[in-house]
Amino acid sequence: MGLRALCIVPKSIDPLQKILVIGSGPIVIGQAAEFDYAGTQACKSLREEGYKVVLINSNPATIMTDEETADAVYIEPLTVEFCERVIARERPDGLLPTLGGQTGLNLASQLADQGILEKYGVRLLGTQLEAIKKAEDRELFRSLMRQIKEPVPESWIVESEPELEALLDVVPYPCIIRPAYTLGGTGGGVAHSREELWETGRKGLKLSMRSQLMVERSLLGWKEVEYEVMRDGKGNCITVCNMENLDPMGVHTGDSIVVAPSQTLSDIEYHMLRTASLKIIQALGIEGGCNVQLAVNPESFDYYVIEVNPRVSRSSALASKATGYPIARVAAKIAVGKTLDEIENAVTKTTKACFEPALDYCVVKIPRWPFDKFASGDRFLSTQMKATGEVMAIDRSFEAALMKAVRGLEVKQKDLHHPAMAALSDDDLREAVRRPTDERLWALAEALRRGWPIAEVNKVSRVDPWFLTKIKAIVDAETAPMDTSGLAFKMVDTCAGEFESHTPYFYATAGSESDT
Repeated sequence: MGLRALCIVPKSIDPLQKILVIGSGPIVIGQAAEFDYAGTQACKSLREEGYKVVLINSNPATIMTDEETADAVYIEPLTVEFCERVIARERPDGLLPTLGGQTGLNLASQLADQGILEKYGVRLLGTQLEAIKKAEDRELFRSLMRQIKEPVPESWIVESEPELEALLDVVPYPCIIRPAYTLGGTGGGVAHSREELWETGRKGLKLSMRSQLMVERSLLGWKEVEYEVMRDGKGNCITVCNMENLDPMGVHTGDSIVVAPSQTLSDIEYHMLRTASLKIIQALGIEGGCNVQLAVNPESFDYYVIEVNPRVSRSSALASKATGYPIARVAAKIAVGKTLDEIENAVTKTTKACFEPALDYCVVKIPRWPFDKFASGDRFLSTQMKATGEVMAIDRSFEAALMKAVRGLEVKQKDLHHPAMAALSDDDLREAVRRPTDERLWALAEALRRGWPIAEVNKVSRVDPWFLTKIKAIVDAETAPMDTSGLAFKMVDTCAGEFESHTPYFYATAGSESDT
């Protein structure tokens, strides 16, 4: 008996055999289906490595919940109660929570806090709870950024209505409200007065899982830039992609037109922000994918760290498709102990995941809003996301990619001419240029069509002059002869043609020379 006892391995250090993946729940306004893509990729990636996969998700209208995706699929409410039932029945060895968006992350935190993971001997895989809390808890995140000397905006942490009330006459207006542990900016917004701060702040406290929010100094009008970063358990880090919002700060990135790679940053700014992003993911100790959001002063080299998503995010799906680098697939393999230099690049099959992707093309994402179905909805865009989907286009230039994306939106406008904008007076058009809505792109084009100077449009909208120059080029081309010289197919291969690629994909563009 003594000898046999020596051979018993405690469950907590058993090798992984079965892994529970948490899905992202229902598709609602402010949370589209981006995490279905990530979850599906994760399940496939884990099964490639020989693990049995158990999936729990409440939404049957997803690819993720197809019975072929996992060894066992549970379509159940994403609550602690139902998740514990699945754990008790399936007895997984590990839990992967970082690929189901904020829903998966919050549920994993609750399971850990209530002792359920410890009770059943389930290991949290990938990014650990400590790192999740440091990124999601506004107070902990702010303290960590100050500790590593990364700049954050002046801010105040609020955890109760009395604390919020005491702040009403202290903060400068306008100010930004950012609740903790929410997705898509839910419960947040911009407050221009005491009344707006009180109303939005109370709502944010109720919607935050920890009843916590941060009120911060407004950076309205600054550039917003994101970096998708990967880190493995040994501390190896790469940046997969950087993206720039056409819309300035004040509009949720999920509601912004986004361009990859960044177009208006200088080389100094690009590397300054890249270094900051790598420094942040190292300090947090994240294992897998991470999204870092930064604000950049368009008139200086000043920048602030806005927030970090310690998980595969909405932007990760965009970055994956834009670069050909499968972020969710790689993150899942990192979660089970693999390092970046051990994971094969699935596109080239000749390089490893530690190679940073190179882009020799431009990618444009435009959100898709439901205002055609909800005609009476408020079209004003702020820090709380309203989009329900998005389109992405690839081409050799920003102008071509933008027009492809516009045509892909499935709205009445197939170009940059909007009859309603053309009918506006100059005063009303100025308001349409100033106020961010789902139709501001057409307002910008109409202002430039009327001959407004780029400097004036920039002053009103705070959209960077580079983007306005490109939009003006499209407007000017409306009356120019069309080039119908031919169609070429160009390659997306993660390495800009530097290495041979076995499974690339292609985008169509004007021209005669093709990569096929």
